[in-house]
Amino acid sequence: MKKTVILVALLGSAIGASAQGTVQFVNVITGTLRSPIYGPEPGAPTVSKVGNTSTGTPMGGQTYGGALLAGTGFTAQLWGHVGQNQPVGTFDLLATSTFRTGSAAGFLPAVTAVIPNAPIDGNPYHGTFQVRAWDNVGGTITSWAMVLANDALFRGASPVFSPSGNLGGTGTPPGTAPALEGLVSFNLFQIVPEPSLIALGALGLGALFLRRRK
Repeated sequence: MKKTVILVALLGSAIGASAQGTVQFVNVITGTLRSPIYGPEPGAPTVSKVGNTSTGTPMGGQTYGGALLAGTGFTAQLWGHVGQNQPVGTFDLLATSTFRTGSAAGFLPAVTAVIPNAPIDGNPYHGTFQVRAWDNVGGTITSWAMVLANDALFRGASPVFSPSGNLGGTGTPPGTAPALEGLVSFNLFQIVPEPSLIALGALGLGALFLRRRK
């Protein structure tokens, strides 16, 4: 009997040790969070905007001209790390999703994201996060690294934020995964590519040729 009690205790400790902290990867929760993600600004594809609108939660003063992102043609990812105010360079990819459609355009389906090295319902274990999104060009752009390699791709990212609540859990009994408090809306945009050395050289040769002809 004594051995059985010890075995059960050890098993419980192992389960607790393997459990991980969690958050809800979702950008709309009634009364708590409403931060939809938008497409590029019409006629201004290089303009980057962040911040909630007057209909967001919490309310903000930003405005967007782009359409709300919808469907599987756009990818969103949650990146983050255990601890508050962590540098972006430490972030892990925590969850990947696409967007809802129709009246729910701009929003993500709820996904529970697990935070590595974060004890279940740890106190005071918090996290630092960033949401990133992009046009996946028909499913061919499958990673953030691919996005960064091509300035012409439409992409966007939220400011980095650290929710104040403790991380939830996936153990037994499961804890409540907290919302992404601090997440705000943003839009997709293109980076202005710098002229290449080859292009600059070609322009220089062209100018020299025209000067000689004169």
